[in-house]
Amino acid sequence: MKKYTSVKRPDPATVYDRENDTRSFGEIMKARISRRNTLRGSLGFAAVSMFAGAGISGCSDDDDGTTGSSAGASDNTLSFKSVQNNRADQIVIPEGYQYETIISWGTPLLAGAPTFDVSNTGAEQALQVGDGHDGMYLFPTQLDSGVLPFPSPVTDSALMCVNHEYTINELLHPNGVTRDGSGVRTEADEVRKEINAHGVSVIELMRSSGSWGVVSGGRNRRITAATPTTFSGPAAGSSFLQTKFSPDGTVGRGTVNNCGFGWTPWGTYLACEENIQGYLVDTSGSISDVKQRYGISANGFGYHWNQVAGDASEVDDEFARWDTAATGAMATDDYRNEANQFGYIVEIDPYDPSAAPVKRTAMGRFRHEGSMPGLIRTGQPIAFYMGDDARGEYCYKYVTSENWDPARVSELRGTMLDNGTLYVAKFNDDGTGSWLALDLDDPVTGPMLQNAGFTSQAEVCVFSRLAADAVGATTMDRPEWSAVGPNSGEVYYTLTNNTDRGDTDEEAVNAANPRPENAYGHIIKLREGNDSAAATSFNWDIFVFGGPSGGDPKYQDSNLSGLTLDNQFAGPDGLYFDHRGVLWIQTDNGGNKVATDTNDQMLAVIPANLTKANGAASVVTADNQAQIKRFFVGVPDCEVTGVFLSGDSKTLFLNIQHPGDGGSSANPKSSSSFPYDGSDRPRASTVVVTRTDGGDIAL
Repeated sequence: MKKYTSVKRPDPATVYDRENDTRSFGEIMKARISRRNTLRGSLGFAAVSMFAGAGISGCSDDDDGTTGSSAGASDNTLSFKSVQNNRADQIVIPEGYQYETIISWGTPLLAGAPTFDVSNTGAEQALQVGDGHDGMYLFPTQLDSGVLPFPSPVTDSALMCVNHEYTINELLHPNGVTRDGSGVRTEADEVRKEINAHGVSVIELMRSSGSWGVVSGGRNRRITAATPTTFSGPAAGSSFLQTKFSPDGTVGRGTVNNCGFGWTPWGTYLACEENIQGYLVDTSGSISDVKQRYGISANGFGYHWNQVAGDASEVDDEFARWDTAATGAMATDDYRNEANQFGYIVEIDPYDPSAAPVKRTAMGRFRHEGSMPGLIRTGQPIAFYMGDDARGEYCYKYVTSENWDPARVSELRGTMLDNGTLYVAKFNDDGTGSWLALDLDDPVTGPMLQNAGFTSQAEVCVFSRLAADAVGATTMDRPEWSAVGPNSGEVYYTLTNNTDRGDTDEEAVNAANPRPENAYGHIIKLREGNDSAAATSFNWDIFVFGGPSGGDPKYQDSNLSGLTLDNQFAGPDGLYFDHRGVLWIQTDNGGNKVATDTNDQMLAVIPANLTKANGAASVVTADNQAQIKRFFVGVPDCEVTGVFLSGDSKTLFLNIQHPGDGGSSANPKSSSSFPYDGSDRPRASTVVVTRTDGGDIAL
């Protein structure tokens, strides 16, 4: 396979030499804060709004069609008392709140679906809600004029799109995975069940007598790892997507490991393919550098879907396609390019069950985490903000070439995610940054990409990671979800952790990721130049550092934000701004000191209040960290993820993923029995939180 000179990462010394900076981190941050105080009086590009932020406030009363907040005042504060850490098998929420579980793995969804039982077959699983609930968004049951309002006007009915990231096969099957004496998988239907438990569910919901339930209707849908898909954008029809199944490189099968999400103003859902390397393998014994750059190995996560034989009648290599080894004379003879068909933003129309999911190649191929639109303004382009979840990877945005116009929605919905520019972020140590275009026609970065060996935009899109390497983007500590303030337009990224920097370039410390051993993660925020979606410059700051309340002697700078037992957290992952401007932070702890105190959790904060509490500085420090409050604690071994606030602000939806992950097929409830429904397995589920007095959530 072609060798790209960009496989070698940029020299970290060109970014930030943290190890040779003799100042303490506190001194560095004080210098930054002092600089910001100076800049407030001198910067021309909206400096005051950059550093002062914007709070919970009403919609813009300009007539530019801006999508913004619906109600509230800038001096709002969170009304609930922070809940305590919890390690028990129970959900903890504030006093005066209640929750119900509504949608669990195996819930019947389509006609003919049986009730849940762990012995359900692969075909039955295809008719049921999938496993591993993650990102989600709720749409109104009717879309007037084809334009999705913000906030989504969901109160008593909705179309819910929910990701099913992955399965825990030890719990998915009655007795775990069946293998022969050599450890090779032998049961095809077990694999089909796993394939059908992945993907996305589209579920019509209605609230009746105060409780939510599934509506039996024609818009319920399962999209799995076997569902036919199409490709659009620069890479569609290119040689990079050609396979035995798709000789012209225009169609594919399935979507896997969808974690974060996004939405569009024309009413579609964006599922984000993340850890594709867990499923696609290469058993050739000689894996190319390019495949290794995307994590492809001989075993993946151990799913080994390639090992079982399909039915004798199968002609489309049902399982063999998961092995990307070259076995034929050319790409159309085998599945050497199958990995190139995954790692995209997948657009799904919840209103049309017959529409094939579309993989939008212009938005790049990497381990996608989220695809959150920025502020949506009539007459201006739309930016979508994305992260690549791996150590030493990058933050991206995609900017549409066309301007948004609700009057042209039927025309634009098919082109805006194909016609645009993919950018990758470079964070400078002085709090400024730039978006580097991954575009062969760009006068600055185009020659850099050409010198690295790229010859077409299709190639840039399929191998976005290598293109980002070539232009010198800033390596980050596992960029996960993105979120955009509904009033300020500020963009936030969660950076989950990085405790294994090693000696390679991609693992270097830099200003935006300053902890040499980042066991607890942090959240970074940026503001676009001139508040423009198409800006190529931005200002950035670190919003908050995760850490244990008492510090951790194992790691330097472990509690820089002075968190307490009331709000300590680790591994920020899911991130969501509701329409009022409340920022919700969800965690994936990992093994650290915070995890010894509490199960994974969800916290809330109003960023504008932090800014006012600390003057010019926006870093969450010990004198203002109390503004962050713990709202929800999940059950053992789960991840709290996926969150959505109803349009009337009275109902909060969120997901409990992989509860009881520590269980086994012999003892499945050894760590958790959630959702406590009498079934013999813990089950990923969606829960709904409301106030007992019917009031607004959190305020």
